[in-house]
Amino acid sequence: MYEVVLALVAGLIVGVLFSAIKLPVPAPPVLSGVAGIVGIYLGNVVYQWALQTWFKGP
Repeated sequence: MYEVVLALVAGLIVGVLFSAIKLPVPAPPVLSGVAGIVGIYLGNVVYQWALQTWFKGP
């Protein structure tokens, strides 16, 4: 949980800094972009689970 809070705080700071110096925010501007990022993460989780479940070492 600590990592999530730290990431949120870092994101807020970056968002404020980018807005202050009038740069475009380096993040997806819509919910579909955020959903894509979550999908990439979940794909990684499923892949790791499949490797551990079906391809265990001796």
